[in-house]
Amino acid sequence: MLRAFELSRVYYPDREMEATGAELKRPFENIFFKASDGVELNAWFYPANDNSPRKQWAVLLCHGNAGNISHRLELYAALLHAGLNVFAFDYRGFGRSQGRPDEEGTYQDVQAAYRWLRQKGFAPQNIIAYGESLGGGVASELCVREKVAALVLQSTFTCIPDIGRELYPWLPVKLIGRIKYDTHQKLPQLKIPVLVMHSRADALIGFHHGQKNFAVANDPKLFCELQGEHNEPLTVQADFMDGIEKFLTLVIEKGLATSNAPLSSK
Repeated sequence: MLRAFELSRVYYPDREMEATGAELKRPFENIFFKASDGVELNAWFYPANDNSPRKQWAVLLCHGNAGNISHRLELYAALLHAGLNVFAFDYRGFGRSQGRPDEEGTYQDVQAAYRWLRQKGFAPQNIIAYGESLGGGVASELCVREKVAALVLQSTFTCIPDIGRELYPWLPVKLIGRIKYDTHQKLPQLKIPVLVMHSRADALIGFHHGQKNFAVANDPKLFCELQGEHNEPLTVQADFMDGIEKFLTLVIEKGLATSNAPLSSK
C-alpha cells in the first residue's frame, strides 16, 4: 500500500493526447522507439530551421510528472525559436508510451531517447539535456550515465524525499520512500554547464530548491529567475528566453561546454 501510494504521488501520467504535434505548424516526426528492456516509447522530434546557426544542437526534453508530450507545445515553440532542434519523449506509461513508470524505468527511457538522437546524427557535445520539474531528476541522471553538452533544470526539486517531507510532513518519507531522483546529490559530479531556472512564485516546488541545486552545481553555471506558478515557466516569456539565450550564447558561441570558466557567481 505504501509503495502504491508513493507511485501515485510521484507520477500522474495522462494517456490522452490533447494535440497531434502538428499544431505548431512546422515539420515534425512522430517517433516510436524502444528502451533497453523492450518497452516501446513515443516521442516528437522538431527539426531546427535550415537557416539556424544552431541547427547542429538538440534539446532532449524530459517533462514533468504529469500529462504527456502533447501538453507542452508552448515550451517546444520557445526552444525552437532559440534555433534548436527539440526532441520531447514520453516516459513509459505516459501518452502513447507503453508500460508503467518507475524511477529506473524513466532512466532507461531517457537513455533510449539519447540513443535515438545519437543515431539521428547529433554528437554528444551538441546535445543539451533539459529537465522540467521531475524531469530534472531524469535529465541529471542522463548526464551521469552519458556524455552531454549541458544541463538545464527548470523548476526542479533537490530530491523526492525533500519535496515529500514538505508536501506530506506527517509521513516518515525518508523511512518509507524508495523513489529518490536525487538531483542535488548528482550535480557535484557533473563537469558540464548548468542552467537553473526557477520562480519565487512556485508554490509546489519552492524557490529554495532551485537555489540549493545551483549552489552545489559546478562552474560554469547560470541562474535564471522565472515568473509565474510551477507549470507556467513562460508567464513572462522575455525572462525565460533571456535565460535560455544567455546560456546558449555562453555554451555554444563561447564554447564553454568544454571550459571551466564560471558563467555566474550569483
